Amino acid sequence: MPLRRLTPPIHLLRAFSTVARFGGVSRAAEALHLTQSAVSKQVQELEKWVGVPLFERNRKRLTLSSAGERYEKSVRALLSQLESATLELITSSDGGGALHLSTLPTFGAKWLIPKLPDFQSHNPQVTLHFVPYVQSYDFESPALDCSILFGDGHWPGTRAHYLSGREVVLIAPRNQAQLHPIHSPDDVRHCTRLRHVTVPQAWSRWSEVYGVEALDPLSGPQFDQFQTIIRAVQAGMGVALVPRCLVQDEITAGLVSEPLPEHRITSDRGYWLCYPETRANLTTLQQFRDWLLTKAEPLPAD
Repeated sequence: MPLRRLTPPIHLLRAFSTVARFGGVSRAAEALHLTQSAVSKQVQELEKWVGVPLFERNRKRLTLSSAGERYEKSVRALLSQLESATLELITSSDGGGALHLSTLPTFGAKWLIPKLPDFQSHNPQVTLHFVPYVQSYDFESPALDCSILFGDGHWPGTRAHYLSGREVVLIAPRNQAQLHPIHSPDDVRHCTRLRHVTVPQAWSRWSEVYGVEALDPLSGPQFDQFQTIIRAVQAGMGVALVPRCLVQDEITAGLVSEPLPEHRITSDRGYWLCYPETRANLTTLQQFRDWLLTKAEPLPAD
C-alpha cells in the first residue's frame, strides 16, 4: 500500500473530526469558517482516501459508523498532539517553551498555585500547561512532561523529588470542645473519624504511635480528596488526619482546630515531583524542577 495513502491531509482529518464533534456539517462549517458544501466535500474526500465509510447517512443526518468512531478517537488525539507540539515550538525561545504537567487537585490549589507567581517572575519564558490529572501516570504520552504524585517516592522508570506532605496533623471542628473535648489521644476514640481512600492505614498508624486502644481505624466516612475532608471537618462532620501543608491556612485562620499539636505523625507517603528519565534533559523541566526544589520541605526522617 502506498505510504501516501496512509497519511491523509490534515485539513481532511480536521474536517472529519470537527463534524464528528459537532454531530453535523452545519455547526462544523461555522467552527471551521468554511461553507457546508466545502466541509461535506472534505469528509467525502477523506472517505474516498481511506476507502472506508466513516459516517452513516440517514435522511441527511450523519452518524459515525463503528469504524468512524474508532478512527475519530485516534484522529482527535493526533490533532491534539500536533497542536501541543506546534504551540511548544512557537513559544520556544531562549531556553523557554512549554512544560506540560499534572498535579493532584488539592495539592495544586493549596500548595503549588500560590507559589507559581514567583516561578513566572523568574522564568517568564516558560509557559506552564496543566493537563488533566489521572490516578496513575502516563509518561509515554507526549502531552505530559512531569507530574506531582502522592506516594512513597517510588515509581518505575521515573525520577522523584520530595516536595511536602509527610507531616500529618490531627484537625477538628473549631467548636469541637463543645462536642467531645480532645485533651489526649484517647479522647479521639469518641469522635467520628474521617478517612482518605488512598491512605487507609492513617488512623491505625496514629493510634499505634500514641497507644490508643479500641480505636477502629476503618470506621467513619471515607473521602477521595483531602480538600473535601478539610471542608467536612469545617462543617463539623468529624476529625481527620491531614498533611499539614494542605491545612495550615485553615488552622491559622481558625477555620479548623488542631487540638493535639504535639501529636502529629510522619507518614511514609507524600507529594513528589516525578518525571521519566527520557524527559530529564528537557530545559523547561530542569528550570521548573530547580525552582520547585527551593520551595520543597526537607525529607523528614522516619
